[in-house]
Amino acid sequence: MSGRLTVVTYTGRRSGRTFSTPVAYRRAADLVTIRVAMPERKTWWRNFTGAGGPISLDLDGGARTGHAVARADGKGRVTVAVRLDPGPPAGGGSGH
Repeated sequence: MSGRLTVVTYTGRRSGRTFSTPVAYRRAADLVTIRVAMPERKTWWRNFTGAGGPISLDLDGGARTGHAVARADGKGRVTVAVRLDPGPPAGGGSGH
């Protein structure tokens, strides 16, 4: 498997609980792509169907927030696209 590993953190649509899960990803600037392996056996990505929702990823030495949207193709493959919010990583300091 190529790419890198990170941890995504999100709030469940139905439960309202916070969850974290490790994922493999690819990144190009402010766009992170996650291909969901065996999507029929996983549920986390379903929180990002339709209009999608907020997500946090462990990147750049801290938490980066963004908006994630999950899409399934005609062959059952699922990709979650995350557009990262602008700005430095969380906890980057105030520059004092």
